[in-house]
Amino acid sequence: MSSIDITQLHVPDAIIACQLDGEGGMLPITSAGEIGPTKPCWVHLDYSSTVSREWLQSTPLIPDAVRDALAGDSLRPRISRLADGFMLVLRSINHNDNARPDQLVAVRVFINGDLIITTRKRKARAVDTVWEDLQKGNGAENAGNWIVEFCDALTEQSGEFIEQLYDRIIALEDALLDGKVPARGEMALLRKQLIVMRRYMAPQRDVFARIANEKFTWMADEDRRLMQDIAERLGRGLEDLDAGIARTAVISDEIDALIAESMNRRTYIMSLMAMVFLPATFLTGLFGVNLGGIPGGSWHYGFAVFCIILAAIAIAVTLWLKSRKWL
Repeated sequence: MSSIDITQLHVPDAIIACQLDGEGGMLPITSAGEIGPTKPCWVHLDYSSTVSREWLQSTPLIPDAVRDALAGDSLRPRISRLADGFMLVLRSINHNDNARPDQLVAVRVFINGDLIITTRKRKARAVDTVWEDLQKGNGAENAGNWIVEFCDALTEQSGEFIEQLYDRIIALEDALLDGKVPARGEMALLRKQLIVMRRYMAPQRDVFARIANEKFTWMADEDRRLMQDIAERLGRGLEDLDAGIARTAVISDEIDALIAESMNRRTYIMSLMAMVFLPATFLTGLFGVNLGGIPGGSWHYGFAVFCIILAAIAIAVTLWLKSRKWL
């Protein structure tokens, strides 16, 4: 850290400002001088804060090419290789209150062997996980360890959410077997979450694979191997997402078929009822013309006999339908 003045890392509203001690722990940035100049520092900022944005635009510690990216102009996961490090834009599952998990949180990372700067607007649990490990003394020892632990936390949370989506798909399939149709909008939300996750996790997997292939001196071969494992694990999650999208398409078709079958059954029943009462409708229409000469018009029991005849015809038609196995 001989090329960086520790005082330049003091940001009044920094969320995290520490130096890794090389043994899995950390020291606050104000005490960093006690552990020597060879360990990387980590500064985590909220880029929506005016003070943090001004520091990002003015500090000489970061290249001009990454200032806007750290300040929140990039959203899609991507990686930019710099002379001695990376500029990363990554996506994290949203665990904030009153938010859906698929409303992903963007975390931006500038990292080299001496300095780690991360920025966000909404809280990202993966950052908290890495920070908690450092506070307990079992966290990253260097920059290479840090990026591995951070990407592992992101992938772990993504995997958990993908499993939750899969459990919902299985529940929908079981409900359909029992003839139950999901509530309006439930299927659309599930498919949207699957598609959003697929859209952002695919480039994120490519970012992890790219990190594993880069040859920086501050990143050991073991760290690169672990990054490749993380990329492959996320790749398996993408396969599950693809399978989930295909299964929801099948479920949608099955729901449409179930609804169509229900409508056809009702239409069929109504048609049979119309057939049962068709002779009665004809006779009542014929006898209701109000012209002279209607049989039984002056007979006291004419109406009762007429009703009995109509009932007999309806029963006869019903029995005929049953004999034809239409009922």
